[in-house]
Amino acid sequence: VQLVESGGGLVQPGGSLRLSCAASGNIFSINTMGWHRQAPGNQRELVATISSGGLKNYADSVKGRFTISRENAKNTLYLQMNSLKPEDTAVYYCNADARERIWSTYSNYWGQGTQVTVSS
Repeated sequence: VQLVESGGGLVQPGGSLRLSCAASGNIFSINTMGWHRQAPGNQRELVATISSGGLKNYADSVKGRFTISRENAKNTLYLQMNSLKPEDTAVYYCNADARERIWSTYSNYWGQGTQVTVSS
């Protein structure tokens, strides 16, 4: 299973970006998917998660500004980021709990990350 993020870039404070994460490979099913981020000198932190049934969870720092969503038919995850702040600057990583066969156990997969920079 491969995860590829896209949509990062440079944006001014108050602006918006939409990140995408496409999962490909041998995929039988995907359970929870999520976004994490890591700023220089900091540990990787959870941003948001979404279950296969659509149950969402957000870090307090992004509640009301970020929206996580997914298209199960396309094995794609999104993160709509509005009202961006300089402290949102980080590398954003997609992750997913997926299994390749009906008899497989779920494994956790990570993408390579996409840079988001919020600066004037």
